[in-house]
Amino acid sequence: MKFLKGFFKWFAVILASTIILMYVFDVDYLLRAVRTIYFKGYTTAFLEDYKDFPNREIKKGIAQSWSISKDYNSIPATEILEKTHKELQTAAFLIIQNDSIFHESYFDGYTKDSKSNSFSMAKSVITMALGKAIMDGKIKSLDQKVIDFIPELKGGFAKEVTVGDLSSMASGLSWDEKYYSPLSIVTRAYFDDDLKKVMLGLEINKKPGQSFKYLSGATQLLAMCIEKATGEYVSDYVSKYFWQPMGAENEALWQLDHEPDGIEKAYCCIASNARDFARFGKLYLNNGNWNGQQILDSTFIKKCITPRFAESPEYGYGWWLHNFLGKDLYYMRGHLGQFVIVIPQDNLIIVRLGHIKGIQTSFDPHSEDLYVYVEEAYEMLAKRKK
Repeated sequence: MKFLKGFFKWFAVILASTIILMYVFDVDYLLRAVRTIYFKGYTTAFLEDYKDFPNREIKKGIAQSWSISKDYNSIPATEILEKTHKELQTAAFLIIQNDSIFHESYFDGYTKDSKSNSFSMAKSVITMALGKAIMDGKIKSLDQKVIDFIPELKGGFAKEVTVGDLSSMASGLSWDEKYYSPLSIVTRAYFDDDLKKVMLGLEINKKPGQSFKYLSGATQLLAMCIEKATGEYVSDYVSKYFWQPMGAENEALWQLDHEPDGIEKAYCCIASNARDFARFGKLYLNNGNWNGQQILDSTFIKKCITPRFAESPEYGYGWWLHNFLGKDLYYMRGHLGQFVIVIPQDNLIIVRLGHIKGIQTSFDPHSEDLYVYVEEAYEMLAKRKK
């Protein structure tokens, strides 16, 4: 008994000392990381972690249901696709052609209404919000300087970086993208309860607008610019100008750094479902027009899906770009293999949500699972009755 009392006494002392040291060395955000992620057996953010963070609602309006194809779920998933779903723990998979759902499948208890984390697909949404703010005259153009909205921005090149540089991942920001390191800046941003302070502590330390370098912090700064320009939280702005006009069937949630007046973790973390995420693909597929309403300027959309830098053809403004099977495609992408893939040539949208992303090699900016989802979708579509 004495041993147990002594053990718990010293354990309490060590625990208290560890917590104090975390505050002393300014890594107290790790307490939140331990509570929400690590103690649950995860080494990084996961699909349903939105339940452990404060959120702001992206309100829906009048729902508009998707049309259902006459061939709906008549063609089973290919053997390769089934194998991939199992290996990468897919939660949802949709194939939409000509504005009608041809195939959808759900796994692991997920349904058409289940929410899961978008991760970096939110970056595309923030770029859409930028386009809307430009369209409405709240932001002058892609060339407007970030310091017009964030005068506190630091660094030798702070006065040069533009909102377009942020959207196209050419920011020059001091940032690292090490998702699995507890001490990285991207981890701090995810768990810190004062995200604005974190961002304002960083610098634009390289000349912006020169080349592509994917940095989540650039999108976070862009969202701060949009909030300042519009006078609205980005959740409310996206709700008003996208979620409601597009007829989302469910409200969505956007993770915050703190409540009630915190800011959105805008480079990630919209909790929604496959059918509603697909609406963003449909909007771009239709050049910004939604059932006769021009929600987003078509010239802006064209800009988004055109590479800014010739040496980095895989990225435009907020969207990933590729050519596969002789077809140009563009897509939203998230950390664990979240995709909204748009192939205009065939009026096709493919959505995949899940727990694990496919292999990403050093020589290909596109993960291997992307090719599987596209190729197998075409295999299934080819089997329809003529």
